[in-house]
Amino acid sequence: MKRGALVATILGVILFGGAIIVADAYLFLNRPALAAGRTVFFDIPVGASFNEIAQRLARRGLLTRYAYWIGMARLQGKAQSLKAGEYRLQGPLTPQRLLDHLVTGTTRQFSLTLVEGWTFKQVMDALARHPRIEMTVNDPADVMTALGEPGAHPEGWFFPDTYYFPRGTTDIEFLRRSHESMRRQLAELWDKRDPGLPLKTPYEALILASIVEKETATRAERPIIAGVFIARLDMDMRLQTDPTIVYGLSDSYGGDIRSSDLRGDTPYNTYIHKGLTPTPIAMPSGASLAAVLHPATTDALFFVAKPDGSHHFSATYDEHRAAVIEYQVGGDASRYGAGTK
Repeated sequence: MKRGALVATILGVILFGGAIIVADAYLFLNRPALAAGRTVFFDIPVGASFNEIAQRLARRGLLTRYAYWIGMARLQGKAQSLKAGEYRLQGPLTPQRLLDHLVTGTTRQFSLTLVEGWTFKQVMDALARHPRIEMTVNDPADVMTALGEPGAHPEGWFFPDTYYFPRGTTDIEFLRRSHESMRRQLAELWDKRDPGLPLKTPYEALILASIVEKETATRAERPIIAGVFIARLDMDMRLQTDPTIVYGLSDSYGGDIRSSDLRGDTPYNTYIHKGLTPTPIAMPSGASLAAVLHPATTDALFFVAKPDGSHHFSATYDEHRAAVIEYQVGGDASRYGAGTK
């Protein structure tokens, strides 16, 4: 074969092969990687290389020619822009749309609700049980240190709400959002507080709000209960509230408060110690924070729970004693505090 014919043959083969490759690539890029109506959950681990991600997609049946996809991503300068996380991929999805989806980082979101009135221990237990949260600390002191407040007590400093987050979120990342939310809302409410309150700092407001939170789940009663406690603080009366006893007993609480518990000298026993407890006793809601900073004006100094969960409020001890006898039949008649249960 003459040299010219040989060159022409080689060029023809190259051009023909190139045309086949171009056609194959075109079909690949325009054929759905994920068919309509199909949903796939796909995880990109932290630290995974782009080639590893492409191979994982191929193993899941999402890329038939992952080399083409790699080339496309590199030509577009997106090969280093994929974000770690768990994705919910929903068809129809072409290779290009798949790439764009992984670059924008719209990862699947998970949720966890911190419930009003939970203690910090309950918060940490809930984080530890969540399968998509990575636990990094156990000691409460380490939590507050990680949040930039070494030495602070963590109780009450996290705002109860529902939070959304991607897979792999750490406990500290989660808690930082909740902590910042509590600090922000407490600061805003403190700046607008009623004048003349016997609360010297936002932290004292946080403590009292946590007590109000544990006293009632009825939103409408919170300002009244806050008003009772504010009045007692103004008069230098003991708060005498059962939830503080329960918190002070901690794991030794058996479900009922005994007469001996009321005499136990814990820092949280408001039956023997005047003023507020050393720390909050739970996470207060925004409603409880607002209640202690805008308490209702009331002449009541006592309240007792009724069978339906609401409370009877009394201005005098005699009225309160009669209410306890009426609503707490069989209860311990030796105690008649502000929040006798």
